[in-house]
Amino acid sequence: MPPRRNLACAWVLWIAASATPAWSVTDAERIETYRQFRALFDAGNFAAALPAAEKLASDTEAQYGPDSRELVNPLANVASTHFRLGNQDAAQASFRRSVQIIEGKTPGADRLLIRPLHGLGETYLANKQYAEAVVVLKRAIDLSRNLDGLFNLAQLEYLDPLIEAYIGEDRLTDAEKESQYAFRVAETAWGRGDLRMLDALDRYARWYEFVGRYTTARGLHARALQISESRKGRNAVEGVPALRGLARTYYLEFLFGPEEVDASAEANPTPTPGALPQVQPAGPEAGRLNPDGERALKLALDTLAKQVPVDRSARGSTQVELGDWYLIGNNRERALAAYREGWADLTTVGPEALAPLGSPRRLAYRPPAASISRAKVSDPLEYEERFVEVSFKVGADGRV
Repeated sequence: MPPRRNLACAWVLWIAASATPAWSVTDAERIETYRQFRALFDAGNFAAALPAAEKLASDTEAQYGPDSRELVNPLANVASTHFRLGNQDAAQASFRRSVQIIEGKTPGADRLLIRPLHGLGETYLANKQYAEAVVVLKRAIDLSRNLDGLFNLAQLEYLDPLIEAYIGEDRLTDAEKESQYAFRVAETAWGRGDLRMLDALDRYARWYEFVGRYTTARGLHARALQISESRKGRNAVEGVPALRGLARTYYLEFLFGPEEVDASAEANPTPTPGALPQVQPAGPEAGRLNPDGERALKLALDTLAKQVPVDRSARGSTQVELGDWYLIGNNRERALAAYREGWADLTTVGPEALAPLGSPRRLAYRPPAASISRAKVSDPLEYEERFVEVSFKVGADGRV
């Protein structure tokens, strides 16, 4: 599915202040507690940030009361810290209380409600409570559009998790509608040729990759590359994600690309031959990957090599992707060489960067023609999802 934006501090909010406090704790003291909390949170020290967030919330509650609007943001800060610590139940409880304080208290749309709804939706999403996530995230987006306009940029951070929740519910039509809307919001705000459109184009293209529309995705990646070249010149680092995206569409199409399956094949499925299948539409390129994808990855690597200093994380992950490309194309020798170079770069970045190479991962699998994931069905309700367990041996070269 399309990747998510980094929302690390999306719910960390400024505290509300009042001119007439009724408690011995002053606004200045609360603001200082907030600054301590925020410094720890921004540094990623969430365990140490939690007591500061809880102190801020308890001081605010004591000063203004348990149902005061001033308590909404401190509760959201507690919830967001729990979320980053993986304590989803505690995060949900604080976000829900934050929402309940505001809900129904004002006659019109209340801006203060948007962030707690967003945070609550994210916690539901983390717990795979997709239906609940859809409800609250839709409320956050509706409020945002009512208050700031149909095409305001702030709603993009709420659209991301909503799309993911729709995907979790298998509501792909709704997910596509919101993906299109998110792209339109960005294009309306920035214009077709703005550099800030690169991220929007990448995300929209990845959506089309996710649903198997590789030609459309390729067109969007090509448009992103064109914007990069027109604004930054040829071989600009801003064009690297588009180059990698172009290559990705080629090898995804190689694996899952369109093919005509007749009725007899559907009725009498045969096993898919090989763990790394060679599937390609008829034509001069049949039986092998489109070389334009390899050229795109090599151009991305050439571009990254010219950076000063070199971004070893980006270069290493691109080398790994080139290794995947070669392995999918059954060129094991070149694949190993690319993986070695990627490993050398990623080793300098840290253990997390090596995760893709630290354990086996599925690289290429083409579902058989009878698979529901490839079948074109008129009524999905006629099918029932079940699970099977299969054992198989994998050789040292990664093949079944």
